[in-house]
Amino acid sequence: MGLLELLNGARWGVHPHDDHKRPAADVPLRVMPLPKRLCVPLLQHVGAPAKPCVAVGERVLRGELIARAQGNVSAPVHAPSSGIVTAIGEVTAPHPSGLPFAAITIELDGKDEGLPTAESVDPFGLEPAEVSQRIADAGIVGLGGATFPSAPKAQLGRKLAVQTLVINGGECEPYLSSDDSIMRERAGEVIDGVRILMHATGAAEALVGIEDNKPEAIVAMRKAAEPFAAIKVRPVPARYPMGSDRQLVQVLTGKEVPSGARTASIGVLVNNVSTCAAIHRAVRTGEPLYRRIVTVNGGAVAQPGNVFVPIGTLIEDLLAFVGLKETPARLVMGGPMMGAALPHAQVPTVKGCGGILALTAAEITVADPSPCIRCGSCVKACPMGLVPLEMVARIHAGDYEGADKLAIDDCLACGCCAYVCPSHIPLVQSFSHAKGEIWKRAQQKKRNEFTKGLAQARTERLEREARERAEAAAKRKAARAAQTAAATGSQETSA
Repeated sequence: MGLLELLNGARWGVHPHDDHKRPAADVPLRVMPLPKRLCVPLLQHVGAPAKPCVAVGERVLRGELIARAQGNVSAPVHAPSSGIVTAIGEVTAPHPSGLPFAAITIELDGKDEGLPTAESVDPFGLEPAEVSQRIADAGIVGLGGATFPSAPKAQLGRKLAVQTLVINGGECEPYLSSDDSIMRERAGEVIDGVRILMHATGAAEALVGIEDNKPEAIVAMRKAAEPFAAIKVRPVPARYPMGSDRQLVQVLTGKEVPSGARTASIGVLVNNVSTCAAIHRAVRTGEPLYRRIVTVNGGAVAQPGNVFVPIGTLIEDLLAFVGLKETPARLVMGGPMMGAALPHAQVPTVKGCGGILALTAAEITVADPSPCIRCGSCVKACPMGLVPLEMVARIHAGDYEGADKLAIDDCLACGCCAYVCPSHIPLVQSFSHAKGEIWKRAQQKKRNEFTKGLAQARTERLEREARERAEAAAKRKAARAAQTAAATGSQETSA
């Protein structure tokens, strides 16, 4: 099947209104002035949190290591600017729960003094392992939102001999345009990062997928990739969730990722365009990941657009920079479909923060849910081929095992089903609850099996010890009988 046939044949997903993308995307990229302080979290990635290597009262420079990676799946953290470490403790996490997590607070001195600039290197003169090490040392993680550390991902690609890199420029959520912005304004950095990743992983080709509602980005990326035949820029339909790795891989390569498997298992590795630009800066110049482009958008924002922001900037400082027309009814980190509602604005930006939305009451109004009419709209929209109406029916009946058998674990929590549901049923929330319940039951089952195993082992041990005692007693009895028989025989012989 040809690429166009494959694209036209795709029927999953939805078409959320993306009217809010263009105003923010078309504004030139801005650089945020340094705030008075930064709260740099220790856990901004999948895996183990970083461990502080600075002390309160210590002065740090821009780019300086302030927390080391712990374990194979982790990432170091660097100071986004110069200043004094005033606290190492808890701040509010970017999560609806408002729970705390650990961060290093730096009072900035306004000098923005950095470490000595490293000499520029030719990454293609380095061994792939050294390239991966530079990526690891810079704290690069997936900037599309997954935040998986990029170095072990590249190493896995080389180990599994992946042949194709899929570069994700989809950015399919409404309101967001940070990836669009970096492709428009820094396409050369993105393409160079793609080439560096190809060298690190051994991949023979790279396919850059960009939704066709980003014509300026497509033109810029094609121009930057023109000298490199192995890198192909391919427009894909503007359909949510095209930015999901499984969907983009299937559209670009025709390959389907098996349930429960990674894209690397079919010879494909996926990376985000912003991640590639960060890899370019890290490997070429030694710049760690301490800043990123954030889309600031929503009806309450006075000057929406894309802003280069130091990581650890509080949301309230970022909103003060762009200005507000009114008090937001809701703050969201990420997009409106899969983002996290924030409890307040005293929350720091993190490496995976591609957008901050300040939404008005009109933008978040949702109708009250009503009973399912079994129209099947959710089934048609699901990008994973699941049957949401059947899954939610089982969940409401308390049949979590039945929902599990319907492959609820494959749910992306993309929200397509809820978006098209005419009954406004909160499907994603039901699925998230069910996943948690299934996980708890699985853990309880493991504990029960472990306890049962201990009890069985104890019973077997007691039976074995009893059997050994009985055998030992029988041996002693036989020995005494033999001794008695021998003594009796001796007496008879003497007589």
